[in-house]
Amino acid sequence: MMVQRPWYFSPKSLHQALETWSPIKKLVSAAMLAIIAAVLQSAGGWIPGAGFLISPFATIPILFAAVISVKNGFFAYLSAIFLLVLFEPSELFIFPFTTGLLGLSIGWGLSVSNKRLAITLISGIILFIGICIPLYGLGFPVLGPAILPKPQFKTLASILFFSFLYSWLWLILSTYLLRRIDRILFPRNE
Repeated sequence: MMVQRPWYFSPKSLHQALETWSPIKKLVSAAMLAIIAAVLQSAGGWIPGAGFLISPFATIPILFAAVISVKNGFFAYLSAIFLLVLFEPSELFIFPFTTGLLGLSIGWGLSVSNKRLAITLISGIILFIGICIPLYGLGFPVLGPAILPKPQFKTLASILFFSFLYSWLWLILSTYLLRRIDRILFPRNE
């Protein structure tokens, strides 16, 4: 079945084209993306210093799995969490609440909408909640020891601003990467 695709790039049209993949191809892709996400997230524990610059990129495989389909994105998210139990259990407070959750929310947003502002706002709020749960609910210093586990207005406002900015930056980067992936998977005769 051939999907009519627009001449311009749209993550939503990429999602529709990927929907034509067989269920097995989607499942295998989600499993491979989960492995990549777990390895990237584990870099923070495996490579001191530089690994913390690598681990945020665990968002990309989860995001791409969610663009394939939300069900596959959720499968990749859960699989990566289970793999982190084996690879690097210390990352279990970070990935499920921040990196993975951001990938799921942006991937879902890109697969259902082309409205960048709405995607940024929703994923920013989800990231804000994801940071606050381990920080204030569980007392785990997600942002380091400088942030007290006691809510303060300035801290909450800073986290909210950071969440929106970070989500916006990831949306720009992910759109760029998805455009490249689209050209590789579905070349057009230009």
